[in-house]
Amino acid sequence: MSKPTPNIPPERPNESPSNKQDGTVEERVDTTLPDAQPVVDEVEDTSATPATNVSLISGNSKPRQYKVNNPSFFMQRGYQVLLVLGLIAAFFLVMVYQTLFGRIEQPQQMVTIEPGQTYYGLLPQWQQQIPLFSAGVAKLYIKSQVDAPLHAGTYKLPENPTIAEALQILGQGAKAAMVKVQIIEGKTSKDLYQALRDNDKIEKEVLTADSDNASIAQALDLTGVLPDSVANSSDPIVNYNLEGWFAPDTYYYGEGTSDKKVLTDLYNRQQQVLTDAWENRAPNLPYKSPYEALVMASIIEKETSVADERPLVSAVFRNRLNKNMRMQTDPTIIYGMGSRYDGNIRRKDINEKTSYNTYQIDGLPPTPIALPSAASIEATLHPADSEALYFVATGNGGHKFTNSLAEHNQAVKDYLSVMREKKSQTPPQ
Repeated sequence: MSKPTPNIPPERPNESPSNKQDGTVEERVDTTLPDAQPVVDEVEDTSATPATNVSLISGNSKPRQYKVNNPSFFMQRGYQVLLVLGLIAAFFLVMVYQTLFGRIEQPQQMVTIEPGQTYYGLLPQWQQQIPLFSAGVAKLYIKSQVDAPLHAGTYKLPENPTIAEALQILGQGAKAAMVKVQIIEGKTSKDLYQALRDNDKIEKEVLTADSDNASIAQALDLTGVLPDSVANSSDPIVNYNLEGWFAPDTYYYGEGTSDKKVLTDLYNRQQQVLTDAWENRAPNLPYKSPYEALVMASIIEKETSVADERPLVSAVFRNRLNKNMRMQTDPTIIYGMGSRYDGNIRRKDINEKTSYNTYQIDGLPPTPIALPSAASIEATLHPADSEALYFVATGNGGHKFTNSLAEHNQAVKDYLSVMREKKSQTPPQ
């Protein structure tokens, strides 16, 4: 019986002939398989064999796990919608809070409400200065909280107020009858005092029958704002004169308000206007203090009522002061004459040396000569870019500004010619 021929494995490339011995088949053992199984020439039934385990391919000994409870697409979208709605709600709440409780940055100040003004008209100021301020939210708040129209009057708003605080203060105007106090630009403090004395709805606390400049300054506790040269002057017009320190405007106060409160409010307002303008003044001005600027502003107020001319008038006086020229302005003659002024300036009045006559004194007069407006204060501290040294009325409104004396003299002749022509055309009375 013959022996079966053994299965000889194919020759491997790395095996050289020197490894073989005389036709003898060397039995090789694969050490990579510790438990070598004998070859079985049987065909196994693969119908019951499970699918290949992926872990055998990936090298992971544990089978991969799959989540069964993943949120659906719609649930994820729902969370996103809720998040967006939450952000919108938070933004709306912040906007409402900022609108009603956001603070506008401003000092404590007097605010005058004119007849016909509305609460809604006050909103732009808040809208410009408060982030996320909503005019719509503010209007809804006003509509729900305010049941009376805005009353004309003068109100004191606190420092950095919210709209809620401001509305509460402004709403108090409906509870009191209001008194009108009108002070026109260019009028004097004497005119102001008389207007308050004549108003029988203003309580007299300061402006008594025997009050004078010194007693008024002391009653208002304003003696410290005056230069020593004014407080200690022997001239009765100059001594303790508070001229210029009260802001001209139209004000409304509740009946029974004291004259002390009115005067104090007008002083505080003028002080604030002057301080703000001084801090932002143009360079190289000839004024050493805000008070000197106030003096100049009062002269500009008296010299022209044309708004566009104020910076030019300011430039003329600045140029004259810088050249050590006398100002030579007629309103200072009139103020120095006091009650003696009858509507005319004569040669003797020009030649009279008073504390105020700038034809006879150098530099500025000792005090303002009128109550200047905020516009005149601003023009004083921001004069026009002009080299003019003279100006004279044209006779047709406004003034002619010139740089030389010869031009000025011609402008004077032109003015006199216009006035003669107008006089000739005037029918006899």
